[in-house]
Amino acid sequence: MSLVEKKSITEEFVLFDKMSEHEQVVFCNDPATGLRAIIAIHDTTLGPALGGCRMQPYNSLDEALEDALRLSKGMSYKCAASDVDFGGGKAVIIGDPRTDKSPELFRAFGQFVDSLGGRFYTGTDMGTTMDDFIHAMKETNRIVGVPEAYGGGGDSSIPTAMGVLYGIKATNRMLFGKDGLSGVTYAIQGLGKVGYKVAEGLLEEGADLFVTDINEESLHAIQEKAKTTSGSVTVVASDDIYSQEADIFVPCAFGGVVNDDTIKQFKVKAIAGSANNQLLTEDHGRQLSEKGILHAPDYIINSGGLIQVADELYGVNKERVLAKTKHIYDSILEVYQQAELDRVTTMEAANKMCEKRMADRGRRNSFYTSSMKPKWDIRN
Repeated sequence: MSLVEKKSITEEFVLFDKMSEHEQVVFCNDPATGLRAIIAIHDTTLGPALGGCRMQPYNSLDEALEDALRLSKGMSYKCAASDVDFGGGKAVIIGDPRTDKSPELFRAFGQFVDSLGGRFYTGTDMGTTMDDFIHAMKETNRIVGVPEAYGGGGDSSIPTAMGVLYGIKATNRMLFGKDGLSGVTYAIQGLGKVGYKVAEGLLEEGADLFVTDINEESLHAIQEKAKTTSGSVTVVASDDIYSQEADIFVPCAFGGVVNDDTIKQFKVKAIAGSANNQLLTEDHGRQLSEKGILHAPDYIINSGGLIQVADELYGVNKERVLAKTKHIYDSILEVYQQAELDRVTTMEAANKMCEKRMADRGRRNSFYTSSMKPKWDIRN
């Protein structure tokens, strides 16, 4: 065997090492439409894999693969924490969402999703919209999170924001012995679809807010909203949001905001918000714990949207979604209490809780035959 052949075999096994925790990784290529995508299925112990599809111009195939693997694993934990009968998956499309989209590209993507025979359900994520997946729906019925006009549950930011408010209530219960939202100050980073609704909910309960956002219109709108409530809004600069004398920091924008620089600035008692991947590294969770700052694991507190899209597959029922979303309060409180008992970080306690759920249910049932074909199909 030549050195070139040996090198090629070694590189192939490196790829298998990368996906060692995953059941399946599918590389999708359609030259006619320019589609280049990766579908990663992490774990189907709880049911078919469920996870959004993001589109962005990754710098390399390795970068795209790493993102798909990391995000799909996170979805397994998120589904377990949300108590929905789905496993974790994720799809990424390599391309610029501003210039590379076309109806044909998403129809091609829909065909690849359909070829998995119900092992993977997907919908919008960063860089994709509900309108994109209307095209994919022409090729597969494995799409979730679609507009109400197409049989979907509608705006998922509504249950997401509601779940964050329930998580904040659980945080207040742990900190102050009461779960009311008033009488507590909050520093909110980001007034997007979710962050703005969280801010509205807090103001309606009479809370005092420090807010920041790059969108001046959103800042003006929340100030106007405050005039109709007993709460208050103070606008601060983006970099100053971390050092506010607030009780709870509510990150609702981008990830990695809990890091070496920000931890030094925090004066809060807790962090509870909708942003994904708030901890830059696991060690930052330990630093928060050492500093006495409570942290609501993001994949639990922001799971209201997941609850809605998962529930959509059983037929749209908003009351059922609201009832399930309320349980975010119980999950967050359980994590806080377990972390305190075990003397671990809240993220470690959350991961342990999710791993136990997957293991327990894996012993009781299996959704797949030995050929990995679905035993049931919700939509057929």
